[in-house]
Amino acid sequence: MTSTVSADVPTPAHAPPAAAAGRRGNPWLSLIAVAFGLFMVGLDGSVVSIANPEIGRDLGASTAELQWVTNSYLLALAAALILGGKLGDRFGRRTYYLIGVAGFTIASVAIGLAGSIEGVIAFRAAQGLFGALLMPNTLGILRAVFPPKRFGMAVGIWAMVSSVSTALGPIVGGLLVQHVGWESVFYINAPIGVIALIVSALVLPESKSPTGRHRFDVAGVLLLAIGLLVLVFAVVKGEAWGWGSARTLGTMAAGLLILIIFGWFETRLEHPLLPMRLFRSPALTIGAIITAINFFTLLGSIFYIMLYLQNVRGYSPVWSGVLTLPLSLASVVASPLGAALTDRFGPRLSMPLGMVLQGAASFGLMALGTHSGYWAMWPSFIGLGLGVGMVMAASSEAIVGNAPVKDGGVAGGLQATMLQIGGALGTSVLISIISARVSGTLAGSLTEAGVPAPLAEGLTAAKDVVAMGIAPVSADLTGNVRAAVIEGAGTAFLHGVHAAALVSGVLCLLAAVVAVVGIRRGAKPEGVVPPAH
Repeated sequence: MTSTVSADVPTPAHAPPAAAAGRRGNPWLSLIAVAFGLFMVGLDGSVVSIANPEIGRDLGASTAELQWVTNSYLLALAAALILGGKLGDRFGRRTYYLIGVAGFTIASVAIGLAGSIEGVIAFRAAQGLFGALLMPNTLGILRAVFPPKRFGMAVGIWAMVSSVSTALGPIVGGLLVQHVGWESVFYINAPIGVIALIVSALVLPESKSPTGRHRFDVAGVLLLAIGLLVLVFAVVKGEAWGWGSARTLGTMAAGLLILIIFGWFETRLEHPLLPMRLFRSPALTIGAIITAINFFTLLGSIFYIMLYLQNVRGYSPVWSGVLTLPLSLASVVASPLGAALTDRFGPRLSMPLGMVLQGAASFGLMALGTHSGYWAMWPSFIGLGLGVGMVMAASSEAIVGNAPVKDGGVAGGLQATMLQIGGALGTSVLISIISARVSGTLAGSLTEAGVPAPLAEGLTAAKDVVAMGIAPVSADLTGNVRAAVIEGAGTAFLHGVHAAALVSGVLCLLAAVVAVVGIRRGAKPEGVVPPAH
């Protein structure tokens, strides 16, 4: 394969790229170039989790609004990731990667300048749309420039870059929030984005898949985007509407129905947005599901862990970042290990192993109390990090490695879509579980802590605040009553955390069983050559 794939000359799906003349098209330089964009997106995700509590305090945001700072970004990503990969596959992966980097950088600066929670939410959605152009094309570019026997190694490094950016995020974000301001966690994307644009423009080759002349699947784009938005919106609003309400169940059913119609429609097209033939591979299909569960657990857990550390335990943003560093460092170690295990034994070993580690870590978080020492936290942080890193490497190989080169961007988009859907569901569902448990236990927890019953009943109106780990204290409370309110509110919040951790732990173990039962080592789909060992 040459460094630039012509739209008119077919290239075998399994052909390794020829040695590129000079810097443009060199696989390792291409990996360095896409690493800058990937690093920016990964850093943004982890610094925002650190900044969320401060954003809420500074802009007077409610729990629901603070969730939308995360969910508007995730929804926009989920709705457009497969489209971003498809656009790259057809019109040029380099082109759409560069558009994504530029737009993501501009949107990041706009968030810091917004000045209102509504503006932050709107520009976070814009960030998500541009991220949808950036992320899938990183893997699509690597799939195009690396020969099959080195693609597994490239994916391992790709996953490690993502983990390193996550590892640095809490420290960088904590320092910026504490000493500069929450806006600076978004401004930091500007210099990274500029470097990414310069390096990528110099070294990335253009690549696209030979398709000939055909109409773009506009109807598929609309059906997929609407279906995903409706489905995830139902989950986001489920806690407010009631999980068993006709409104919630009807909205979920509508979203699923639209996605079913999308799948049926795609089978009738010669050139669909998402080729259904990709799902003939059990490893690819299960890898997509495991990716969603992986980030359901990770992003949901990080959200409430940060609330716990800062609002219940009173740690500064910097110290919160330092305390969660084992999670990020463990994922850095696990990414190349997961890639090596997957390359040697296949995803049937590394994928369930990662899920078991995450499940055990989630169960460990059920031991947290209002005064827990660090010894009760760090084993779970390490378990989460090891599990995430291992599953990231394994699922990348299972999804993108089992897709033909011509569908590399779409496969990357599928993986990133499942990742973002899982993250959106994790943040929404687990925080909703916490809110529901706080509502049911707040009065009792306050009374048991020593708060007079009439006052405890009155403070139940502050359940939304308590669901963020904040005690509803006021200046007119006496010292003893104030301490009792803080203790009782913390206890109620942790009842919610324990319920959320139980749900995610059980889900991870079920995912591990599915991976063991459903994935078999064997031949890959037609047009895909297994990597050499």
